[in-house]
Amino acid sequence: MNGYWPRSTPTAERGHDVARISDETRRNNETAIRHVMDRLLAGEVPAGTKCDIKTLAAQAGVARTGFYPKKNRDGSPRPGPYQHLAEEFERRLAELRETGVIPDPRAAQIERLKDRVSGLKKRLAARDEQIGGLTDFRERALSQIAAQRMEIERLRDALAALSNVRALPNRARASAPYGS
Repeated sequence: MNGYWPRSTPTAERGHDVARISDETRRNNETAIRHVMDRLLAGEVPAGTKCDIKTLAAQAGVARTGFYPKKNRDGSPRPGPYQHLAEEFERRLAELRETGVIPDPRAAQIERLKDRVSGLKKRLAARDEQIGGLTDFRERALSQIAAQRMEIERLRDALAALSNVRALPNRARASAPYGS
């Protein structure tokens, strides 16, 4: 029950289409809204919903439009009947979030996953940097090996060519040379 009077009230008969609620119904609705607000902020969020005004209104059994400002016939703004409760809800929710508490399990999971993705991106960037460094090292090492091989081949070719350089025998001497 949302506490609205039927359209056959004297207000509707006078040409006004504004739904009015009694003060008692408003107080009962505010009590229900505060009770639901406390449950939602404590983390008791029904499955398939969020910790927001829409869920607050649905769980309290009141129209969501009551949480938002209205306009008078002359166009001037006036607060909705439960706008002060919506502001209190948003303020308390913001305070919880500032302290690191996220009452909505779905939102908390999203935050955890965002943090995990951020960490994984950092690890991936570090690995990419490491792989880049190792790739550079490998290229330099292969270049050096190729240069050393070319030098060895050049020296062998020079040794094999006719020249006045003579190769010494490559046998190990058992005794130490004179004067050592």
